Amino acid sequence: MQPRTSRLPLQNPVAHGTDDDPRLAAELSAALAAARRRAVRDGDRQIDTAHLLHSLLEQDPQVRTVLGGGPQLARLLGYLVQRSIGFGLRWQSGVEHAGDAGSLLPVGLVGAVGAVGDGLSPLAAEALEHACVRAERRGARTAGGVDLLAAIVAEPRARAVEVLDHAAVDIPELRARIDDGTEGASAFTG
Repeated sequence: MQPRTSRLPLQNPVAHGTDDDPRLAAELSAALAAARRRAVRDGDRQIDTAHLLHSLLEQDPQVRTVLGGGPQLARLLGYLVQRSIGFGLRWQSGVEHAGDAGSLLPVGLVGAVGAVGDGLSPLAAEALEHACVRAERRGARTAGGVDLLAAIVAEPRARAVEVLDHAAVDIPELRARIDDGTEGASAFTG
């Protein structure tokens, strides 16, 4: 009989990041930390925009308000929960990337693209940076969840946009409502 040995998990770059950027509001820092935990739990090598969207919906009431509520929000959360058995299996083969090379890069090329920094996909890192710029432009000291949501939905190749589309969210309407500050109406189409 062979002795039982425990397998040590492979080093996961997502597990070692920090979420204490002073440019992020408390809700956004909490959402980033939750996205990091979700990615580690799911065995993902990066935090992508779908992880961020899922965590924003759980952590930030303003983001939930922007998207509306009711059955549509439940449907969106259902799609996000399914990522590990549906979308996630397809997404594990590549890294979310917004560059000219397309939306996915093979996992082995991540370092060549400019590092994923703190375990974020290049597109997720870019979205966080854009959220900070958006907050600065509107005179805020810190970026909030709606700032990040605006940055995410501005990139049509984001995995989060794919999930929103599957959940029947009208992306152009959502972008317009965020930009206009009219977050009260629902962005769902049906």
